[in-house]
Amino acid sequence: MILLPLLAGFICALVRKENSENAKRIAGFASGINSVLAAGLWLYFDAYNPGFQFTEKYLWIKNTGIDFELGIDGISLFFVILSTWLSTLMIFGTWYSVKERLREYTISCLTLQAFMIGSFAATNLFVFYIFFEGILIPMFLIIGIWGGENRVYATIKFFLYTLFGSVFMLLAILKLYTEAQTLSFVDLQDFHIGFSLQVLLFLGFASSFAIKIPMWPVHTWLPDAHVEAPAGGSVILAGVLLKMGGYGFIRFCLVLFPDASHLFAPYISILSVIAIVWSSLIAFAQTDIKRLIAYSSIAHMGIVTLGIFSFKINALIGSVIQMISHGLVSSALFFGVGMLYDRFHTRDLSHFGGLLKIMPGFSIMFIIFSFASIGLPFTSGFVGEILILIDSFSVRPVMTAFACLGMVLGAAYMLNLVSKVFYGKLSTKLGLDSRLDINDYALHLSLKPFEKYVLISLAAAIITLGIYTKPIMAPIRRTMQQHYTEHTNIKPIQIDNKVRLRHAR
Repeated sequence: MILLPLLAGFICALVRKENSENAKRIAGFASGINSVLAAGLWLYFDAYNPGFQFTEKYLWIKNTGIDFELGIDGISLFFVILSTWLSTLMIFGTWYSVKERLREYTISCLTLQAFMIGSFAATNLFVFYIFFEGILIPMFLIIGIWGGENRVYATIKFFLYTLFGSVFMLLAILKLYTEAQTLSFVDLQDFHIGFSLQVLLFLGFASSFAIKIPMWPVHTWLPDAHVEAPAGGSVILAGVLLKMGGYGFIRFCLVLFPDASHLFAPYISILSVIAIVWSSLIAFAQTDIKRLIAYSSIAHMGIVTLGIFSFKINALIGSVIQMISHGLVSSALFFGVGMLYDRFHTRDLSHFGGLLKIMPGFSIMFIIFSFASIGLPFTSGFVGEILILIDSFSVRPVMTAFACLGMVLGAAYMLNLVSKVFYGKLSTKLGLDSRLDINDYALHLSLKPFEKYVLISLAAAIITLGIYTKPIMAPIRRTMQQHYTEHTNIKPIQIDNKVRLRHAR
């Protein structure tokens, strides 16, 4: 699954410029196969086996303990599926909108897909770092070449922010290697790390994951990157790349540095609540639809980090489900905004109004996605949030109450968005031909086949996950219970007026 998109990208590079449409077909075919393979992983995955499955291990750097190790468990499985599916939708969803440098665009999309799968499947920290950093290259190109007017500024800002945090993670990885003489995640789980060293290593890893997620106050790169990125770039950025921060916290920080994670948990929870409330207030003031959705992503990921650092199994499960749900919902919203921009060449809220009359099918889909973003029951957004809030309230009731305030604000700005875009009188600022009547408008603005496929499939997934979550929850719960219980049950003990940390036995 890692090599297939790379091979397809190489074939796309051989396509002549005048036949560049074939590159899209090659990319769509290869991504479709990878989506089928990802479904096969889920089908053959043993939900009762909490360990890593489909493992591979190859000698890479001799006599160093650094091997090319891959494997997935109940957590990484669904992020691999999410990466392959959203990559496929990225290609089909922008089938009609990307018209320049098609070969280069498809190569970037396929390379990005390979690196995302590698990041979630890597079980060696060095391999993880290679894939984790490699993602910056195709995303840099996607935003910098096919982005908006200020794409250069947004791209450089995105690159510098994420690279800055990753430098500290690399130093932490090197220090960990000098201590343990291995970077295999399976081996490191049994390696004892002293408290002082845990603190330093946690700060190194957390600096990268906090920027990637992103947490307040290192979030400012995200709105600019989203606004300037093409629709496909925004989909992958919000749908997958932000999840790597949360995945990193769960996979590495909580397991390898449990005492340090507990030490910093109150501070991260405070930052999470600030992100939820502050970004919700900022989102309410936005007039650019894309920027509004970008700020909503910061709020939703704040809920995720609040759940992760509550150190409760159900909250951890809810955080994973919330990341999967947000990957689906935010991708659907960004696809929708991209489709509106292709037709009206504006994202300004004040220019819209009354679209329900001329685009009823699209309007219904977008409203469903907006309700899922709010966390309405029977949508995927409800499941993860309720698990996080219930367990987080038992640990930090005051901060959880403030987080709920942010969710109320989230409902306010999303309903305001829906009201202004789809209801009321048909806006005269959309540049529509006044000679057409309502039926002509509907025919002129109707969705194309691939656009319908993207929106309907995402809506089906969001509603299905909201009603029947067991197929996803069971493997996640099994992995959490087996590997994370002893790491998350940490209690502060008062000894000689100093707070020391130990595992509850």
